[in-house]
Amino acid sequence: MLENTDLLTSTNGDAPDNLKQDGEGNAIYDFLYPSKELLPDDKEMSIFDHLEELRQRIFVSVLAVGGTILGCFAFSKDLIVLLESPVKTQGVRFLQLGPGEFFFTTLKVSGYCGLLLGSPVILYEIIAFVLPGLTKAERKFLGPIVLGSSVLFYAGITFSYLVLTPAALNFFVNYAEGAVESLWSIDQYFEFVLVLMFSTGLSFQVPVIQFLLGQLGLVSGDQMLSVWRYVVVGAVVAAAIVTPSTDPLTQVLLAAPLLGLYLGGAWAVKLTGR
Repeated sequence: MLENTDLLTSTNGDAPDNLKQDGEGNAIYDFLYPSKELLPDDKEMSIFDHLEELRQRIFVSVLAVGGTILGCFAFSKDLIVLLESPVKTQGVRFLQLGPGEFFFTTLKVSGYCGLLLGSPVILYEIIAFVLPGLTKAERKFLGPIVLGSSVLFYAGITFSYLVLTPAALNFFVNYAEGAVESLWSIDQYFEFVLVLMFSTGLSFQVPVIQFLLGQLGLVSGDQMLSVWRYVVVGAVVAAAIVTPSTDPLTQVLLAAPLLGLYLGGAWAVKLTGR
């Protein structure tokens, strides 16, 4: 992708020179302007070839996600029953408050689940597109980053389904017990559950970002550990932002693993020696 590095050193030499500084500047410069010998399969491609390749990979990704969405729609009722299970035992009943609400809810659930199942294809197409522009050193840690990102994303969704979602919903049910009957809109319920699950999966990407920054030499593990006090506050604020509810229990349950993931990522960067 960065096949002809001569083209990357702009005719105006000021921009690269501004990046040639000690420490962090060198890391950014080396990342943006790798030398030819560091690119294993250096070859020239025109901008139109790049755009054509990008178009094809987007088409494959859309086709894969579309197929998984259709497959999920065929089993949408089973998926809805599965996602309703955290509060089924609490006596909660779901209502369709308007014509077609349940139908559009099944479309929404199918879309989220199809995107989840089709994400490996999207990830592969992204890697295949950027891989030719990576140096040998960058390719060595590409595998751990991709694998770690995938594992952490699905771990976040699992954690949300097994811990966060039941805790948040049980809090609301118990709080209303004895005062009102829990009759919930089917659309609003799934809006809450799906947003909570995907936001949790995305928030679990913190160690991946740390590892990437550490490998690029932009931030060291000691620097990450030295700001742990600010991280505690940041984890609480981030949990309050990404969770669709306002109850403190859900925010604490999300902030705790976020803090643990950050500290684990900082120690991983420290142990790698970058």
